[in-house]
This record gives sequence, structure tokens and C-alpha cells, in this order.
Amino acid sequence: MWAYQKKLQYPVNIKRKNLRLAKCIISQYGGYAGELNAALRYLDQRYGMPDERGKALLTDIGTEE
Repeated sequence: MWAYQKKLQYPVNIKRKNLRLAKCIISQYGGYAGELNAALRYLDQRYGMPDERGKALLTDIGTEE
């Protein structure tokens, strides 16, 4: 059903390290107000929705985040 390929979508060629930029990217992705936290909040809130339309909407938003 699923074929896992360890291949990047776009080729990456890192010539030098930029630790300040890496720290900024990590904080946006996994920090308190980051994308991962927002997605998990949407996916968690869908279980409390009283109707199916609201559940579907929160599922779509959470998976898009």
C-alpha cells in the first residue's frame, strides 16, 4: 500500500551552517506558537465538536497545518 523512499522532494546542497537560522526555523515549527502545536490543537478540538461538519472542518484544517 505504501512505499517508503528516503528521498528529498527537492535537492539540498548545504554549503555552510547557519545556526541562528536553524534555531529560528525550529522555534517556528515546534515552539509554543509553532505549526506543529497549531495542527495538534485543531486535531484535538475536533473530538469535542457536536456535529460531523465541524469535525470534518477541524480535521481538514489540522491536516493542512
